[in-house]
Amino acid sequence: MSAAMRFVAAAVVAVALVIAATPASAAEKVRKVRVEGNQRIEYETIMSYVSVQPGDPFNPIVLDRALKTLYGTGLFADVSLYQEGRDLIVVVVENPIINEIAFEGNKRIKDDALLAEIKLRPRTVFTRTRVRDDVERLEEMYRLSGRFSATVDPKIIKLDQNRVNLVFEISEGPVTHISRISFIGNKKYDDGQLQRVIRSKEDRWWRFWTSDDKYDPDRAAYDRELLRKFYLDRGYADFQVDFAVAELSPDRKNFLVTFTLSEGPRYRIGNIHIHSNIPGLDAAPFKEAITFEPGGWYKASEIENTIVKLTDALANHQYAFVDVVPGVTRNRELKTVDVRFDINEGQKVFVDNINISGNVRTLDEVIRREMKLVEGDPFNGAQLKKSEQNIKDLGFFERVQMRPVPGATPDKTNIEIEVSEKSTGELSLGAGYSTSDGILGDFSIRERNFLGKGQELGLAATISGKRTEFDFSFTEPYFLKRDLSTGLDLFHITRDLQSESSYDSRRTGGAVRLGYPLGDKLRQNLSYRYEDNEILNVQATASAFIQQQAGERVTSAVTSILTYDDTDSKLEPTEGLVVRLTNELAGLGGDARYVLNKVGGTYYIPVYEKWVLSQMGEAGNVFGWGGESARINERFYIGGATLRGFKDAGIGPRDTATGDALGGTNFWRGSTQLDFPSGLPEDMGVRAHVFSDYGSLWNLAQNGPTIADDSSIRVSVGAGISWYSPMGPLTLDFSQPLVKEEYDRKEFFRFSFGTRF
Repeated sequence: MSAAMRFVAAAVVAVALVIAATPASAAEKVRKVRVEGNQRIEYETIMSYVSVQPGDPFNPIVLDRALKTLYGTGLFADVSLYQEGRDLIVVVVENPIINEIAFEGNKRIKDDALLAEIKLRPRTVFTRTRVRDDVERLEEMYRLSGRFSATVDPKIIKLDQNRVNLVFEISEGPVTHISRISFIGNKKYDDGQLQRVIRSKEDRWWRFWTSDDKYDPDRAAYDRELLRKFYLDRGYADFQVDFAVAELSPDRKNFLVTFTLSEGPRYRIGNIHIHSNIPGLDAAPFKEAITFEPGGWYKASEIENTIVKLTDALANHQYAFVDVVPGVTRNRELKTVDVRFDINEGQKVFVDNINISGNVRTLDEVIRREMKLVEGDPFNGAQLKKSEQNIKDLGFFERVQMRPVPGATPDKTNIEIEVSEKSTGELSLGAGYSTSDGILGDFSIRERNFLGKGQELGLAATISGKRTEFDFSFTEPYFLKRDLSTGLDLFHITRDLQSESSYDSRRTGGAVRLGYPLGDKLRQNLSYRYEDNEILNVQATASAFIQQQAGERVTSAVTSILTYDDTDSKLEPTEGLVVRLTNELAGLGGDARYVLNKVGGTYYIPVYEKWVLSQMGEAGNVFGWGGESARINERFYIGGATLRGFKDAGIGPRDTATGDALGGTNFWRGSTQLDFPSGLPEDMGVRAHVFSDYGSLWNLAQNGPTIADDSSIRVSVGAGISWYSPMGPLTLDFSQPLVKEEYDRKEFFRFSFGTRF
């Protein structure tokens, strides 16, 4: 008889006691309570659940409650209560104790990971319900890893003293891939376009390093949201995903995923209104915050952006408690959408407590200093969103969730921050090849969250045929608990410049850094660098201008870098402008006496979906002072990566008798580049680009009959591909100079590749 059936039988007995009870028996008192069948569990423990003591009446309702309570403890496989004369007999059959838990048949997931997933543990009470729950957890764990055909079969090995060993026999089965993703109802965009929108991918041979081709219900839900955003940002205000169905093939090896869509018509923006419901507030001046115009296609993301900008603008005018509510009215005949923003007076709510959880290693203060809100501030949804993005940008967490919850009083709110930490230490060994440095190998160790304080510590070494470099760096991002970054760098670099200028160089030194914000998008970095420079191994056939500069020289320099950055991403910008002004003064001690000035910027323009046009420009000047002139290792060199189509140091002043590049003191350069999808599957990570580079380098400030030095423009055009492969970044560029000088050094093909393991 199963435990459930025994429970029912015992309950029937208890009910029978109620029916059979007579006034005389109901008046009987319990003389003694006897417990039978217990082995490990003490009499007193069982009696605490029974709640019947000698002298209490035989109350069937109380006895029924005691029976259910004993079952509910999970300690017993069977329980029965009955009356024998004036004695109450409690008979129990204890659940066994788990002696050991083992896993068999698992190869893809290790024992430690499986044990961490289940609830049962050695020396805990065994129950079939708990085993069944753990089986479901293990099977779900395999399903999340893409193995939907995995089965888990629990086996029980009985031991003496009412103990058992629990063995989970696992048949992992093959990975269940997505063999086909199809769409029903899509008329404006074909299946291929929509497949590039969603995260899930069809099984292909090149996706061996990702899990996107394995079916995941959570990812499928995310795909629905991606499709919704895709259509809503293209004017389809009525779009919805009706169904998202995943069917497992009969052999349980593949999934067929189908999305059923209702696209609806495409809408343009009609009238735009902004209305204030706050007495004394004129809404007209805030129209500048609206990021879209009538006549354009409806775009849901611009509605959200406008809400954020309106909220910020109102906050700057001392309206901290506002609620901007968008309203959308569709005109289905004209295919237009009228948008109205109502500015309402929001409830005055202040931040009460900020609670952080999930940060095992990272200190609370590292997270708190990224918050735009602190305790006591007026609550602001836009600032909350910015704070969440700031914490994500730290790169310390796999997941960041931030939400407001009601506080102790109606005018208070608490902010709950939940994070899930990820590894921030990096140990890498590398090998590769580049046109500039030849075959290379590198080693680096880096910790981006040292001691959980957000500090960065790095040690790196690179050895190649033409360059050897050793670096140590340490950065404290919040010195004195302020947005004040400080850092230390130590370096030793040797370079083989024989092919360019017939000499080798060696640099050994260090630097200290200080950085601070001048605004939301403007930041200044100051540094002091002290280094020992040496020009050595000068060839006997080298230019006389190089031979004269052989030897050591000490540089003591102060550098200022002013950066303005309003791009949408620091890593892969697609929109915005970044400008950098660099000024360096050498001569505060040491031998070098020069002033270097450089300004440059890049403007990114999204011209089409995932097509980005970038325009880069840069110019610089260096000159000596105090009777000194800029030496060869202090001048500018243009070519290679800085002017494709020309070799490293391929343009600029040159000794035509020896072919040695001498560098220049003035330069300018620019690049116009269009990045776009390569046509290969997007998840392969291959993008294409076409470009035109142009620039000039001149003014050696030294004359001679063999010196070629002019400021004529050089122009090149080209195309290439970039691929962030599983083995490292790879770039191929093919370029052709269109305008050049006779003494310039050309380069048609440029290739760089590296690997990390």
